[in-house]
Amino acid sequence: MKIAVTIARVLLGLLFTVFGLNGFLHFIPLPPPPGLAGQYMAALFMSHYLVVVFLLQLVGGVLVLANRFVPLGLLLLGPVVVNILLFHACLAPEGLPLALVSTVLWLVTFFGVRKAFAGVFVQKVEA
Repeated sequence: MKIAVTIARVLLGLLFTVFGLNGFLHFIPLPPPPGLAGQYMAALFMSHYLVVVFLLQLVGGVLVLANRFVPLGLLLLGPVVVNILLFHACLAPEGLPLALVSTVLWLVTFFGVRKAFAGVFVQKVEA
């Protein structure tokens, strides 16, 4: 299982590092999606919201890829993964397979460092 977690961590880190860098350097040409998905992406681009998303992808991807502060990297990538999954589920279903792959990679990597998040899942008892 440790090998699977390592493979998932490296793939997740590469995926988000490459696409985070692509948001700034544009070395992978991505045509805008058609219809409502394209309008949504245009609004995100025009408002500079995507700069923050690409920065979160890049920082989270590098942290996960470098195997340094992996829980922090997963914490930064978690909301991005949820938004990618929802975007493709609701607006652009043709990208859903890659969204599902990134979600599974995130979950497998999370499973490998779940002890770092143990305090989050403890119910607070009032004294």
